[in-house]
Amino acid sequence: MAKADNLIKLPSRIDYLKRVENLISNLSSHYKISPDAREKISLAVLEAVNNAILHGNKLDHKKNVSIRFQVSERCISCVIKDEGDGFNFLCIPDPTLPENLEKIHGRGVFLMNHLADSVHYSAEGRHVKMVFNL
Repeated sequence: MAKADNLIKLPSRIDYLKRVENLISNLSSHYKISPDAREKISLAVLEAVNNAILHGNKLDHKKNVSIRFQVSERCISCVIKDEGDGFNFLCIPDPTLPENLEKIHGRGVFLMNHLADSVHYSAEGRHVKMVFNL
């Protein structure tokens, strides 16, 4: 399988998440990615893009979110970038602690970390790179 690179830019609108979902579905079909891997990639990437739209760009339609997928024989990497102020990714509350169990928010980064094989933040939290081994 040759290495492929796919980039999309979207305005910060929740209704554009369907485009990301469709892109993941198309990539999964084209590269014959297993249903289990596809589900992990889809959940993690959609969570990251949702966070970029809501928390990063604060639903500002003038700001974009970019999503770049790179596919190789061994892995898929995805970089999501927003145009927000960033966040301290080292100080995310643990959603499994008793005081956080009933909160309705705060599980996205936790899920991303558990679904991806590696997660790295840069640009003060405005960029996240997730790698999924195939």
